[in-house]
Amino acid sequence: QVQLKESGGGLVQAGGSLTLSCTAAGLTFSSYAMGWLRQAPGRQREFVAQITSTGSTNVTDSVKGRFTISRDNAKNTVTLQMNNLKPEDTGVYYCRILAIDYWGKGIQVTVSS
Repeated sequence: QVQLKESGGGLVQAGGSLTLSCTAAGLTFSSYAMGWLRQAPGRQREFVAQITSTGSTNVTDSVKGRFTISRDNAKNTVTLQMNNLKPEDTGVYYCRILAIDYWGKGIQVTVSS
């Protein structure tokens, strides 16, 4: 059974940093591209970042230079390092297995001004 568990969210002041982690189980993690998406209050879910099985990355323009996605296949974990956070980064962040469209439950990130 496939499982995803996100961790690392919380409350931080603008300009601060958080590290989100997503640990997968029940699949050959190294074979799958992984992604992070977020949903702000009253808004649609949006793409944040993704990393392919070979380590190629892509992030949305609004977080370029601030967020970094990485993976550790030995630990079945994908990480989103978020620096210089802004209030508009507030939302629920979801981990996703792209090929099978499987989502984690999400984790709250709140950035205060």
